Amino acid sequence: MMKTMFKPFVLLSAALMSLSSMANTLSYSLDKQSFNAQWQFAKGDIEGAHQSDFNDAQWRVLDLPHDWAIEGPFSKKYSARNGGLPVFGTAWYRKSFTLPEQAKGKLVHLTFDGVMANSEVFVNGTLVGKRPFGYIGFNYEISEHLNAPGKENVVAVKVAPENYAARWYSGSGIYRNTWIEFNNPDHIEQWSTQISTPKVSDEQASVVISTHVHGENEDLKLAVEILNAKGVIVSKKVKKLSSITTNGVTELSLNIDKPIRWDVENPYRYQVKTSLLNKGEVVDSELNPLGIRTIEFKADDGFWLNGRRVQIQGVCLHHDNGPLGAVANTRAIERKLQIMQNMGVNSVRTAHNPPSPELVELADKMGILLQVEAFDTWKKPKATVVNGYHKYYNQWSERDLTDMVKIHRNNPSVIMWSIGNEIYEQKKKDGWKYAKRLTNIVKKADPTRLVTAGLSDYPHFVKSKIAEEIDIVGLNYKATEYADIIDLYQGKPVLGTETSSVVSTRGEYHFPVKPIEKHPTKYVSSYDNYAPYWAYIPDIEWHYLAQNPSVMGEYIWTGFDYIGEPTPYGGRDHGDKFYWNQDWPARSSSFGAVDLAGFAKDRFYMYQSQWTQTPMVHVLPHWNWPNRIGETIPVVAYSNAEEVELFVNGKSMGKKVKGVDTVRIPVSLRYQKQMQYFDSPYRLQWQVEYQPGDIRVVAYSQGKMVAEKQIHTAGPASNVVLSADRVVIDADGDDLSFITVDVVDANGNLVPDADNLIHFKVDGPATIAAVGNGDSATTEPFIANYRRAFNGKALLVIRSKQGQSGDITVSAFSKELTANPIRIQAQ
Repeated sequence: MMKTMFKPFVLLSAALMSLSSMANTLSYSLDKQSFNAQWQFAKGDIEGAHQSDFNDAQWRVLDLPHDWAIEGPFSKKYSARNGGLPVFGTAWYRKSFTLPEQAKGKLVHLTFDGVMANSEVFVNGTLVGKRPFGYIGFNYEISEHLNAPGKENVVAVKVAPENYAARWYSGSGIYRNTWIEFNNPDHIEQWSTQISTPKVSDEQASVVISTHVHGENEDLKLAVEILNAKGVIVSKKVKKLSSITTNGVTELSLNIDKPIRWDVENPYRYQVKTSLLNKGEVVDSELNPLGIRTIEFKADDGFWLNGRRVQIQGVCLHHDNGPLGAVANTRAIERKLQIMQNMGVNSVRTAHNPPSPELVELADKMGILLQVEAFDTWKKPKATVVNGYHKYYNQWSERDLTDMVKIHRNNPSVIMWSIGNEIYEQKKKDGWKYAKRLTNIVKKADPTRLVTAGLSDYPHFVKSKIAEEIDIVGLNYKATEYADIIDLYQGKPVLGTETSSVVSTRGEYHFPVKPIEKHPTKYVSSYDNYAPYWAYIPDIEWHYLAQNPSVMGEYIWTGFDYIGEPTPYGGRDHGDKFYWNQDWPARSSSFGAVDLAGFAKDRFYMYQSQWTQTPMVHVLPHWNWPNRIGETIPVVAYSNAEEVELFVNGKSMGKKVKGVDTVRIPVSLRYQKQMQYFDSPYRLQWQVEYQPGDIRVVAYSQGKMVAEKQIHTAGPASNVVLSADRVVIDADGDDLSFITVDVVDANGNLVPDADNLIHFKVDGPATIAAVGNGDSATTEPFIANYRRAFNGKALLVIRSKQGQSGDITVSAFSKELTANPIRIQAQ
């Protein structure tokens, strides 16, 4: 037996201690370069920390991006609505560097993709700017504050997120990437380039590029090259600036013959290289993505992409990456999107804030449609969010919204903008004025896309006329009102911007099967029949979408569980009183079809049965019920096939026909005036007397078997099995491998109630980045070398070391369980 060979410890940070000297000399390039390495960090409102000569020798050294709150500890003194983690407070980040000789006379721009929150940036002791909104990228030109090449410079960033500033876990710190860029005095203004395709056909696409150039030199020319996915130039044009400039904006038009379309099925992208030339020499250049596609929103026939109807099968996603916190890690986001695509998802709503550039870039490459959302609050505050965006709306909303659009407007994955979610101005008589103002701001920065908002307060939003000022009527939890609202807003397309909101816990099944709000375990049954009072089961949404085919689709709440908002646990908002800790340690949501560790719940397969074509079948619950022998247990199957047959210990329990055989499910309180029950044609169910052994489901279409699934009664826990999602990772210090940890019996069957404590050890060029298990009611740390299994599973995330290649050995140790190590390679 392999046993624990070392004591547990909590890791200091997911970021690594740098061994290099602190004041490093930057390399010179006209391309932007990462500014993430070798920052020093300390928590506290530290006097004088902005000064360049401040002594920070005892501060912690780390690389960005960094979320200090995810390091914990969990505590009841922090609101469970924000994950029971220290998301508020003051902290400082400092970075020392010297400029290369080639930077003399150049402009230096510093970009932050996002700082949570209320950031103040100082350069050599001088304040260069403030941005309160934690989700927006921003840029400062810092040249005048820098010392000459060879002399040390210090950038200091004060970060001061407030308590009760969000309705979910926000994270804290410089949690997105940072960049530095050298420019000539003659240069292209950042985020000023806009690319559009006003005419698209199979024979030719016209491409219009507009940009803002800074420069007075009469010899300046603008060169535009469009490159295909192989890097081959397919169109180019060069023009003298004076001949194409209007009000400081330069515009060029080009054509691409026989363009390849960007599509969810073939996300083909071109690149637009824009170069500024001075007497033939390139003095600045930039690359922007170009996806050639047509999008239409039809009031009577939904969303059309490239000339065909595409039903939006969407999810709302918060920005956190589970055990990694809010850190914008490319691989973590990619994995999240891959899991969603496996469920059948083709669209994401960035709830409820501007996304990271990494998410948008990945959506481009993976063929995922995006609804990019700006705000959860306008001027009127939401209950308990006393330090929300309403404090900054008057001063910052135009700037923040404009910047969001400019940053992402060239990405083909973005199909619409959302100006708000469930905003309280829905009840204001002049609510339409707010919507009109924000819509106009969007249209000024991007006249090519439509605007929506997540409207929830019907019929108040009709009286406030907000829907009249947006292009797409976005509806949150209004499935039963679709027909009325379509009739009310004839000529406007309608979309389910937020739907369902069922809550469930992976691997939990409570008997008898009935909707109950709370359970002594602080978990929710995975029979997926409970939704909070405002919401409803997925079946109801699908029913009303079928009845109202002009609705373009839905965004479920949510694709993944997220930290914070542990509904139905934690309480409710009551004015200025905060009850969210009354069910401690419940501290994470249960809304997701996938848990916080990225493990699919049963509901994942329910959506897969509606949203995918590849034959599949899923069965629940697990088959380990030693205390229920002889009792009747409901067995449920989800499938996209025509029929499903259930076998229990080899004996057929009969076939059920999808769409004919139904399952009766009670509905949530809000909808009981319309119906007490919903007879769902989307689930299949058998009542089975429990006996140990196995259950097996076989799916048939046109009389032929197309899919099957079997679950065995598991014996005692025997082994820990490690399986990595990727066995080769980049040695760049950012890449991750997500390792699933299964507790199985001697025959390899998952033990569905296993909760063994497991320790981990990593040898080679990698470190432990985080651990998790999907448990929404535990205070075990995410940044640690140990984790208990939750319902048989846990997760280990490892991170490569920058510039260090080689073999990585990952080992697991658990009392009285055997475990074989696995090997991963960093290249």
